[in-house]
Amino acid sequence: MKTILTLILAVVLGCVAGVFIPEAGMEGVLVVKQVCGEVIFFLVPLIILGFVAPSIASLRGNVSRLILLAFALAYLSSVGAAAFATLAGYELIPWLNIRPADEDARMLPEVLFRLEIPPLMSVMSALLTAVLLGLGVIWTRAEEVGRLLTQFQQIVLQLVRRVLVPVLPIYVAANFCALGYEGSLSRLKVFLPVILIVIVGHFLWLALLYGLAALYSGKNSLEVIRHYGSAYLTALGTMSSAATLGVALQCAHKSRLLRKETVDFGIPLFANIHLCGSVLTETFFVCVVSQLLYGHLPEPVTMFLFILLLGVFAVGAPGVPGGTVLASLGIVISVLGFDDAGTAMLIAIFALQDSFGTACNVTGDGALTLILDTWSRRRGKA
Repeated sequence: MKTILTLILAVVLGCVAGVFIPEAGMEGVLVVKQVCGEVIFFLVPLIILGFVAPSIASLRGNVSRLILLAFALAYLSSVGAAAFATLAGYELIPWLNIRPADEDARMLPEVLFRLEIPPLMSVMSALLTAVLLGLGVIWTRAEEVGRLLTQFQQIVLQLVRRVLVPVLPIYVAANFCALGYEGSLSRLKVFLPVILIVIVGHFLWLALLYGLAALYSGKNSLEVIRHYGSAYLTALGTMSSAATLGVALQCAHKSRLLRKETVDFGIPLFANIHLCGSVLTETFFVCVVSQLLYGHLPEPVTMFLFILLLGVFAVGAPGVPGGTVLASLGIVISVLGFDDAGTAMLIAIFALQDSFGTACNVTGDGALTLILDTWSRRRGKA
C-alpha cells in the first residue's frame, strides 16, 4: 500500500510541478530523470537473472508431472489473459479516441549532462542466460549452484526493494513533470475508462477460467469461487498475493470439491506463479500507452512475441507490488520500443489498479487448483 500511495503522490506532484516549473528548473528535472532511468534499466537484466533462473532451477529436486502441470497451467493462463487483453485492445482502443501529442506542444530543454550506466548485458541475453542456467542446474543436479541462485534471488529482491522501489517515485514524478511541461496532461483522462475496461476484463477472464475448470472436472466450479469473497477483498486491501495467502487458503479449504492436500500444495504455489490479472492489465495498458504516446498500436507480430515472453516473466516475477511490470520492463523496452516516458506512464497507471489485478490473480488460483485436483484424482496422486 505504501508503495502505491507513494507512486500516486509522485504522479500528482510531478503533474503540478510540470505546469509551473521554469525552463531552468526543467533542465535539472531532466538530469534527475536520466540518472534514475539509467539505474532502473541497469537493474533490469539482474532482475531477469535473479528471478527466472532460480524459478526454473527450483524444479531440480522434485520434478514431477504435478508440478510441471501447475507451471504449465499458470503460464497458459497468463498468456491467454494477455492474448485476450490484446484482442480487446485492438477492438476497443480505436473507439476511445486516443490521440498522440499535439505537434505544437512545448519542447523540452536539452539535458545538461548524461550519466551513462550500461547494463551488464542486454535483456534478451539475460533471458536466454537465465533459462539455460536454470536448465543446466536441473540437468547436472548442481545443488551448490542451485543454492547460489536462490541466494542471488534474495540479493536481487533486496536490490528491488531498497534501490529500485525508492528510485521509482522520483523517476515517475520526473517523467510526469516533463509531460506537464510539454502540456500533454490532458491526454491522461483517457485512463479512467481504460481502468474500468480492465476490471471488467478481470471478471470475464475469471469466468472463463472457472468455466474451463468446470468442464474439465465435470463439477460445478461455483462451489469453489463462491468462497473467495473474503480473499478478493483482502487482496484489494493488501495488493499482495503473499499477504493474502492465509485468507486464500481458508477460502479454498471451505470448498467441498478440493482436497486439503491439493489446496495446501496448489494455492501457495499458484500465489507465486499465477498472475493472470496483472498480465491482462499490463498488456492492455501497453496498447493504450503506445497509442497515446506514439500514435499507433503495436504490430500484431510484436505483441505475439511480447505475450510469450511476458508469460515467462509472470511466472518468475518478484514478490513486490507491481512485480510483473517491474520484471518485464526489459521486454517493454526491447520488444515494444518504449522510451522513458512510456515506461514511466506504464508503471504509474499500472500502480493505480494494482489491487484489482492482484485480486484477480488470487481468485483465479482456485480454478487452477480445481483442475490440478481433478488431474491428480484421476491418476491416484496425493
